[in-house]
Amino acid sequence: MRFFLPKKNIAGNLTGLLQRAGYFGINDHLSGKSSYVRRLSKMAHYPRWHLYLEENGDNVIFNLHLDQKQASYEGVSAHSGDYEGGEVRDEAEKLNRILQGGS
Repeated sequence: MRFFLPKKNIAGNLTGLLQRAGYFGINDHLSGKSSYVRRLSKMAHYPRWHLYLEENGDNVIFNLHLDQKQASYEGVSAHSGDYEGGEVRDEAEKLNRILQGGS
């Protein structure tokens, strides 16, 4: 799910706000892309929320999905993920509130 926020509406340091929401930064050594994840369990890497950020002028674009499991085949980055639906929408709304200074 993609959503955006004007930079002026983000209530502070973006990385700090994401950490407050339970997200931590990761760097994909294959693609070189940075992103943020929030695990649903302390014991397992998956399922997890996965968030990519992109700056576009005065806006930050958030691309959020739920990774259900790791890629199954070596050299393939595709995996089972949920990109739409109620859970994804709820997580996007929660992030939106936190980023704009709510709880």
